[in-house]
Amino acid sequence: MIIGGPALTKYNDRTLRNLTTAPASATSSPGALVHIKTITASSDATISFVNGSSDVVLDNTYPIYKFEIINVHPSVDNRDFDFNVSIDTGSNYNVAKTTAYHYVYNNESNGVDSSASAGTEYISGNDLANGTGFQEIMENVGGDNDQAGTGEMWLFNPSSTTFVKHFMLKTISASANNYSKNAYLAGYANTTSAVDAVQFKFNGLASADIDTGKIKLYGIKDS
Repeated sequence: MIIGGPALTKYNDRTLRNLTTAPASATSSPGALVHIKTITASSDATISFVNGSSDVVLDNTYPIYKFEIINVHPSVDNRDFDFNVSIDTGSNYNVAKTTAYHYVYNNESNGVDSSASAGTEYISGNDLANGTGFQEIMENVGGDNDQAGTGEMWLFNPSSTTFVKHFMLKTISASANNYSKNAYLAGYANTTSAVDAVQFKFNGLASADIDTGKIKLYGIKDS
């Protein structure tokens, strides 16, 4: 028995004699998630995905795009990880965005019952209200050798010239002051122009390189 394989379809002799095309249930179909590009950082100031550049696809090929952020580590301690989008293939990352940000946190030296070191919080200072700056998606990421941040971002219908461009993110990071911070962010890029580039970088009190880490871009097929 093959576990997890396609469902078996049983045919009798007459059915097989008249069969010209196998039904969909008897054939395997490609997965809905299509890998487009992986960028691995090595002391880079930014990671950018620009449609049409370096094999990146970020257009109407897919209705949804997914970014997987894997163990991004700053070159300097206590830095925020941010993103922005572009409508001119990366010449400018300054699209107006409206967002809502909150996170759950806990300190490694205290239990979950300690109200001073664990809880959930809405961070109005991390929101944007039609702001054009970079949007924070992880805060205070630590620079210790064992600290980094990871997450996922979904960008919906970026090539639409009718609607604003919605996005959602969830991230988890080890902060400089030894907190685990699980952040949730959602919002929209307030433009009816096609979004054709996305950039990620560390920021904060001062900029920092992405010392190590990688980001993967996937396209999700229409159903």
